[in-house]
Amino acid sequence: MGGKRPWDQRRLRLQKLLRDVRLEAGLKQEEVAERIGSDQSFVSRYERGERRLDLVELEAICAACKVKLEEFARRYSASRK
Repeated sequence: MGGKRPWDQRRLRLQKLLRDVRLEAGLKQEEVAERIGSDQSFVSRYERGERRLDLVELEAICAACKVKLEEFARRYSASRK
């Protein structure tokens, strides 16, 4: 059974949005990592889709980028249109 899994596009949208909110905040990966108590490779891995995030991590990333979690979710939902 070939082809893409149905969630592949959703993960790509999530990766793009994570990067977009960081860039909109004017932050480098290192700066986000410092704000969330992690290292730059953690930020790089989740932006490339090599690392999944749990809700607590996503909330911390949103706070670091000064975006409310609710706004992030709204933007994610709107990106599928």
